Amino acid sequence: MRILLTGSSGLIGRTLQADLAAAGHQVVCLVRQPHCASGCFWQPEHDLVQIDPDIRLDAVIHLAGAGIAEGRWTQRRKSLIRHSRVHGTAVLCRHLAQLAHPPKVLLSSSAIGFYGDTQAQSVDESAPAGTGFLAEVAQAWETATQPAQAAGIRTIHLRTGIVLSPQGGALRNLLLPFRLGLGGRIGHGQQYMSWVSLADISRMMQFLLTQETLSGPVNLVAPNPVTQQVFAHTLGRVLRRPTFLPLPASAARLLLGEMADALLLASQRVQPHVLQAAGYPFVSAELGPALSSLLASGHR
Repeated sequence: MRILLTGSSGLIGRTLQADLAAAGHQVVCLVRQPHCASGCFWQPEHDLVQIDPDIRLDAVIHLAGAGIAEGRWTQRRKSLIRHSRVHGTAVLCRHLAQLAHPPKVLLSSSAIGFYGDTQAQSVDESAPAGTGFLAEVAQAWETATQPAQAAGIRTIHLRTGIVLSPQGGALRNLLLPFRLGLGGRIGHGQQYMSWVSLADISRMMQFLLTQETLSGPVNLVAPNPVTQQVFAHTLGRVLRRPTFLPLPASAARLLLGEMADALLLASQRVQPHVLQAAGYPFVSAELGPALSSLLASGHR
């Protein structure tokens, strides 16, 4: 396949690009530099997308968007998070719909934040949208793909969970305090974490490219979410460190403000029903072996 990829410089994008190339696909990165070698660039804030008309695309994987946890949630930061996802997706999808030969499939990023705080309730792709900033962003993000869907492009919304990799994201941020013996549960610790290994994320996307009957939302999570307390205990066991120092909810809110409630204290117990029904073979289904493998390999 010839695949157009946005967000190629991010944690998921770098891994996916390498894996796609290793599998024999031709990856064309949509970047912001107008003089790039591929001839494909975009500046979504200026409603600009340029794709070389000589390049006939089979698929598009859209991962671009400002990082959720890369700064305290001021109103300006929240506006950037929303705009980079919703407006960027709309600009891209309008352009794809106008191509003489549109791609057959679009995998477009979303997040399990769509469901809001599910508490102890287990949810799958059939669950309704929740409430809160992340749920509202995810809903608008998915709606922004409508031009592509209207053009007959098979569209999948990648509702991604907490991606585990020592190279970035939540796990990298936790490694130093846990290695120093300063780790522990956050808040009461009973909130669920729906996680997925970086290796599975890449394989899930490659799997979805080939599943021609699938469209709509797909939860990219492992089938066994755990409570935050179990996560902390498991990480400590893998690192052979104690986990006796909890972070109270009040301290998390003091440090991170609104972001603490959405990212650390909310509970999301999400199941990958669509992937399971389609027969996807999970690389990492249990947290303990997943963390052991990730921390032993050091790169995934």
